[in-house]
Amino acid sequence: MTRDSTFSPSDEALSPNPNLEITMEEGSQNSEELLDNEDNDLENECEQMLEIEGNDHENDGDDTTTTDGQNGLSQGKDYPPPVVGMEFESYDDAYNYYNCYAKELGFAIRVKSSWTKRNSKEKRGAVLCCNCEGFKTIKEANSRRKETRTGCLAMIRLRLVESNRWRVDEVKLEHNHLFDPERAQNSKSHKKMDAGAKRKVEPTLDVEVRTIKLYRTPVVDSTGYGSSNSNEREINNHVDQSKRLKLQKGDAQVIYNYFCRVQLTNPNFFYLMDLNDEGHLRNVFWIDSRSRAAYGYFGDVVAFDTTCLSNKYEIPLLAFVGVNHHGQSVLLGCGLLADETLETYIWLFRAWLTCMSGRPPQTIITDQCKALQSAIAEVFPRAHHRLCLSHVMQSILENLGELQESEAFQMVLNGIVYDSLKVDEFETAWEDMIQRFGVKDHVWLQTLYEDRERWAPVYAKDIFFAGMSTFQQGESMSPFFDGYVHRQTSLREFFDMYELVLQKKHQKEAFDDFESRDSIPTLRTRYYYELQLSKLYTREIFKKFQDEVEMMSSCFSMAQVHANGQIVTYMVKEHEAEGSLREARDYEVIYDKAGVEIRCICSCFNFKGYLCRHALCILNYSGMEEIPCQYILSRWRKDLKRLYVPDLGSNNVDITNPVQWFEHLYRRAIQVVEEGMISQDHYMVAWQAFKESLNKVRLVADKHI
Repeated sequence: MTRDSTFSPSDEALSPNPNLEITMEEGSQNSEELLDNEDNDLENECEQMLEIEGNDHENDGDDTTTTDGQNGLSQGKDYPPPVVGMEFESYDDAYNYYNCYAKELGFAIRVKSSWTKRNSKEKRGAVLCCNCEGFKTIKEANSRRKETRTGCLAMIRLRLVESNRWRVDEVKLEHNHLFDPERAQNSKSHKKMDAGAKRKVEPTLDVEVRTIKLYRTPVVDSTGYGSSNSNEREINNHVDQSKRLKLQKGDAQVIYNYFCRVQLTNPNFFYLMDLNDEGHLRNVFWIDSRSRAAYGYFGDVVAFDTTCLSNKYEIPLLAFVGVNHHGQSVLLGCGLLADETLETYIWLFRAWLTCMSGRPPQTIITDQCKALQSAIAEVFPRAHHRLCLSHVMQSILENLGELQESEAFQMVLNGIVYDSLKVDEFETAWEDMIQRFGVKDHVWLQTLYEDRERWAPVYAKDIFFAGMSTFQQGESMSPFFDGYVHRQTSLREFFDMYELVLQKKHQKEAFDDFESRDSIPTLRTRYYYELQLSKLYTREIFKKFQDEVEMMSSCFSMAQVHANGQIVTYMVKEHEAEGSLREARDYEVIYDKAGVEIRCICSCFNFKGYLCRHALCILNYSGMEEIPCQYILSRWRKDLKRLYVPDLGSNNVDITNPVQWFEHLYRRAIQVVEEGMISQDHYMVAWQAFKESLNKVRLVADKHI
């Protein structure tokens, strides 16, 4: 039996998969606590560490001179300048990034120092500096070699943090000398980089084991690194234009401006940028605080909306979509993708899963795509992956040529897919169909049939869908941005309307919350089941359940056909069409009297999240006056309080850390806001509490002025 599997933010969060190859940095409380802990650990370890001067990549930089060029904070064309908080998958990735950044500006780098644990070769930290750092010693001053050191302070400090990630802890960008790109080319660091570039080859097809090199940074080149319209030079002959995000002029700045603006008002907003080996932007992922919190309530079933990708829209958008307690779509994250390859999907899914504390959905719904299917199997191996049925049905008609106009074929196809109750019934009817209409040798149709367990409802009766999949004829799932994003919508237009779309959907949810709490539905029958759930379910979900209660009148016969102790099998007869006495269909219902569990062969509860008319008839026939509590899902209840702010352990606050002050106060304030939206009385109490709190805080502040 499928149980109520709603996620709750109060549940103990699962730790992310340690195998995830995603790096992330956000202004959450947890990350701040981690940073504090790591600082303390580092201080304790320093006494046991050995400092090694310049022993990693170059011993010194006396062979490099840096004259001419431009001084100061010049921006790299393809590599944004380093900032505190950047993270890398390995030390080599961090070194190579800084080396490439230096090469673009026209200076060379070396390792000033690095440290490891005593009796261990594991590197724990390092300082990479400009090659002009420091001055010659007295002994070296007598050398005839030209003086190249100027005491330059430009550097970055790296530190190993959890999961083998390397974080930039300190940055100094200013140089006290001129740049000389031509002379810098002859440095050991750049020669080594060029040698590596010459050996670079295209990646193998086995990308499942390939390391995804990326880092997160709040800096985006305003001209759009990776943009098809930029006048960037080619790093080497192996740069593949298709491996970059296709941006128009100024699009990168649009993305950057939006992310910066949102982070000022949404401290739990998170984004991640995927750069290829040449530093060009490939993929972008972002998710706001509300979406991350909503996943705790509605993350059991998630659809990956690839409408913009499959229909070749101007913006290559993928949206993660769930369904809320009103049956409305809710956004759970977004991505912009350079391509639809396995590697890209794996990167995106790992980024999204990491934001969700490593907790995957139970069921994932997508379009047909082999790369997508393989990526889901890699990142979400335990989730049930199913294809959107309405899209499958549409693709069948589109791929069968003249048969798409045949009403007879469409009627037979719909009957097989939507009305089959048993597997052998489906397979027998499918074989008859392909023989009758002469499509037995149709290769595409045969391939689709071989994958039938991913899309045919008869194979998914044990899977929970929360009403997100379309298992009835005529139903279809609308894209999340339907009516707002069109084929020619530009990236700039999308981000201009993005928050407006979310605001409208949030307002719709708030309005429906109010209507569900304050309105009293009109009952249609005398069954107590209807009255029972009218007090519990939201208005929209109750209407759907009410239809099932009303349809109980079409079930005219209930007969026991088998019994095994307390488990009894019934056969319920239902009129197929209204007013028809001849056409009837049998539905098998199994009822466990001891465990009070019931299951119908139509699997309405798993598909839609509430009991069907056949199961209700058996409960009524057996004298059950109320629907058992396990069949009243909390995800549909109108009395369940939902606070759209992530629960990140707000009780564990470092009172000496101002960042954690903000995080803690922000979350508590949002909880008051959510509670204050319940009614006018709640609003007045919350508003009065805010005013009193503000006055008290000001009095405390005045004592210190």
